Amino acid sequence: MDTDPKLLEVLVCPLTRTTLHYDRERQELVSQAAGLAFPIRGGVPIMLPGEARSLGEDERT
Repeated sequence: MDTDPKLLEVLVCPLTRTTLHYDRERQELVSQAAGLAFPIRGGVPIMLPGEARSLGEDERT
């Protein structure tokens, strides 16, 4: 199930309020500013910091 593109346009990082990058392959919304990747499950973004994974050093730009 794909996530609604309009929804992706308006979502921001809940911690830093910065824009998110959609990683279609991993089904995640990535916040470079927070160093977190928020999962998308069943087409629904899970924007809880406790559910996010920390970005590895190789993923940070």
